[in-house]
Amino acid sequence: MTVDFSHQIATEFSLQEWQVRNAIELFDEGNTIPFVARYRKERTGELDEEELRKVQERHNYLRSLEERKAEVLRLVAEQGKLTPELTEKIQEAVKMQTVEDLYRPFRPKRRTRATIARERGLEPLAELIWAQEESGVDLDQLAQVYINLEQEVPDSESALAGAKDILAEEVADDPEIREVLRKLTWQTGVIVSTASGQDQAGVYQMYAEYQEPLSKVPPHRILALNRGEREELLRVQVVVADPAQLVDAILTRVLQAAVSPWQEIWLKVVEDSYKRLLAPSLEREIRSELTEKAEAQAINVFAQNLRALLLQPPIRGRGVLAIDPGFRTGCKVAVVNEYGDLLATETIYPHPPQQRWAETKKLVSALVAEHGVLLIAIGNGTASRETEQLAAEIIREMSSNSADLQYVIASEAGASVYSASPLAREELPDLDVSLRGAVSIARRVQDPLAELVKIEPKAIGVGQYQHDVNQSQLAGTLAGVVESAVNYIGVNLNTASPALLSYVAGVSPTVAKNMVSYRQEHGPFPSRTELLKVPRLGPATFRQCAGFLRIPESHYPLDNTAVHPESYQLTERILARFGFTVADLKGTRAAEVHQALSQADPTAVAEQLAAGVPTVRDILAAIFKPGRDPRDEMPAPILRTDVLSLEDLQPGMQLKGTVRNVVDFGAFVDIGVKQDGLVHISQLSDRYVKHPLEVVSVGDVVTVRVLEVDLQRQRIVLSLKPI
Repeated sequence: MTVDFSHQIATEFSLQEWQVRNAIELFDEGNTIPFVARYRKERTGELDEEELRKVQERHNYLRSLEERKAEVLRLVAEQGKLTPELTEKIQEAVKMQTVEDLYRPFRPKRRTRATIARERGLEPLAELIWAQEESGVDLDQLAQVYINLEQEVPDSESALAGAKDILAEEVADDPEIREVLRKLTWQTGVIVSTASGQDQAGVYQMYAEYQEPLSKVPPHRILALNRGEREELLRVQVVVADPAQLVDAILTRVLQAAVSPWQEIWLKVVEDSYKRLLAPSLEREIRSELTEKAEAQAINVFAQNLRALLLQPPIRGRGVLAIDPGFRTGCKVAVVNEYGDLLATETIYPHPPQQRWAETKKLVSALVAEHGVLLIAIGNGTASRETEQLAAEIIREMSSNSADLQYVIASEAGASVYSASPLAREELPDLDVSLRGAVSIARRVQDPLAELVKIEPKAIGVGQYQHDVNQSQLAGTLAGVVESAVNYIGVNLNTASPALLSYVAGVSPTVAKNMVSYRQEHGPFPSRTELLKVPRLGPATFRQCAGFLRIPESHYPLDNTAVHPESYQLTERILARFGFTVADLKGTRAAEVHQALSQADPTAVAEQLAAGVPTVRDILAAIFKPGRDPRDEMPAPILRTDVLSLEDLQPGMQLKGTVRNVVDFGAFVDIGVKQDGLVHISQLSDRYVKHPLEVVSVGDVVTVRVLEVDLQRQRIVLSLKPI
């Protein structure tokens, strides 16, 4: 029987139960999160993508928990050890950890000291000690009964040692004891690291003699400690301030009386159990949980940074000359027109060792003039700032002929990954791999989203410790972010690449390729309904994807809006109510339509037409702005004509900059010099800031104040606080 978790999830997230139940039903029917968020608002009470994703993730966890409970009950029952009390405890468990603790005593084990003792027939002696029934106990006398030379139990001391091994394991497996000690360790434990190798670069200098309470250590430090440990430069462990406190906590649970003749042997059992079994096991659990939380935080930061980067406003209508900078192998140059079509490529050598500065300026200037380039895009990698100087000189010298020529620094993260990919070989088959990166830089300036979707998300590199986290979880989360961004913007069906189309709701990579193949064979799609002729794109896929695809050339204006085909009739009825038709959206009456509908009350219209208010509201918004791109409303990237050097900076200077990365401890801002400056979390605002993402996002254009410049260490300290 399927368990309904709607009430539990609704309570946890402060939602209505019907909202959660309907969302889960929609997911079970195969609907995607973007589709549900955009086109099923009435059924979910307008839950947004973030809320829907939380509901889905929590529901998946609870389903997995229920499946694990059933599996554990079956496994214990097969051993003939399932009791009503244990069944009840398992069924009432709300965490996977609790279920595993309850199953632990019954889990098949490798051969331990306790299993060897049981093989030697010492379990009855352990049971006598566990029962603690005799008041005047003589342990030596009790143990003599179990002396057995054939079983390698030569004396009473060996018998007692084996019994203690059995008891120590049973104590370590007791779920209540484990839970008590787990809580005490979290409350009183500290994570400690010491240098265990030669850290010549001093990367882990701050962790050479470091300790911090488990309850306070921030996520990014956990990931740093883990990396240092993997590189064998740090030794990391969890230490409890007072182990005797934990031993006493166990004793109070195993001793049947405060003063007991069994106390001496039980103290030895408990000390052994804690030191040999419980402490190492709990340390692994706690460090695993710390890592899990730290990874979740790192993935969340990466996800938010990636979304901000993907939603950077495009620079439209300009031909671009892109330079992928380098020293020894030269700088790769690619020129594309305003549509992203490749016009020319070159390799230039302005920097050491060749240092052909004058020759390079002449060549680049000629390309700018020949192709009417208005923007030079420079990758932000090696030799970026030296190349920036080159661009600034070219702009100064060409100012009389090309007053509008500017340059921009572009992130080149992932460009080399794209260059060597099968997709790049398919798109640019006649181009050397080293030049493809320059083409990618040019196109990502023109349309960041369309170009960045061609790159594996984790290779884009906006975050921290992305190579240290669970790669499967990272990939899944980032894929969801890309999907969300693509569907938020919408996709031109007649120009989109297979890579971009594959992120549209419901579209698989195979169907995306089929869509492009159909377009190449039959020409541009004349309407959304034509999609149903694409191989393997059936009604279910059409329902998921159609609303997110735009066809500017369609004779039917709604095909270039976010209105879903299932709402076309409703849209026509809304227009008819005001005396218009769909054709009027494109004709001479378009201004009249906008004027009339701008005064419409969505609630009143919805009531009159027996429609949902959210759907009517969205239809009206889509009619006002057909083909709308939300990115156009964001601040444009900073375009420059001259360059600063690190030596030009002075404390107190105010500069405009672009946020390049956001991490747990602050934000890195490109202010136009060789090194990005750091705005520490304490300098982001006058108010308390829990995390930098509350204040800034990747791509934000901000005004910063220089606090400190360290020329020797090439470090810049910045502030966003008002003076």
